[in-house]
Amino acid sequence: MSEQREISYTQEILRKGIHLVSLAIPLIYIHVDRITAIWVLVPMTLVFFLTDILSHRSGFVRDIVLKYFGSMMREHERRSDKLLLNGATYVLFSACLCVILLPKVIAVTAFTILIISDISAALFGRKFGKHKFLDKSLEGTLAFIVSSFAVVYCIGTYCNAPVSFYISGCIAGVVGGIVENISIRLHMDDNFSIPASIGIVMVVLAWTVFTQQPSYLTLLM
Repeated sequence: MSEQREISYTQEILRKGIHLVSLAIPLIYIHVDRITAIWVLVPMTLVFFLTDILSHRSGFVRDIVLKYFGSMMREHERRSDKLLLNGATYVLFSACLCVILLPKVIAVTAFTILIISDISAALFGRKFGKHKFLDKSLEGTLAFIVSSFAVVYCIGTYCNAPVSFYISGCIAGVVGGIVENISIRLHMDDNFSIPASIGIVMVVLAWTVFTQQPSYLTLLM
């Protein structure tokens, strides 16, 4: 919880507002094929990655980044002594991996939960978090889980998904909430660990528990 309190609540809202723009990725991916999504996402990711590198190598680029985004950056993102990627770069890396490695409906679900539920956990947890749970607050983690259920319901309704999708999606949402809570001790950026954990859970459940049920792996294909 200490890392999240490095910036003010107002700046947290602004940071998450920018994060919300990333919701365009799964919304667009629903309507395009995997190859098109890759052709769009990979160049964007490279641009952000190169900007991260330049911000540590070029004083001019670093001054521009700090001028416009410095107040919203975490302490580790402002460090200049070592190369640490910022959240936006991790989001795009994560999007690329989701699109490349996961079935489409799971990629969309995992990434949408990342955006909606991470925002919910951060803002609700900081505002109302009173009870310590693992590394963060119980209230923030519950906000993550409840909002992930809402995401699963909306995507499942849109896809006319079988019951197995709702069950596995909700289980994955709970796992994602726990992973988000302990990402620091896992030494992973939660923009990567959340969709990775959700995606793995949903794929494993589809291959093991729900093999006799209508498969949700081909939805949105």
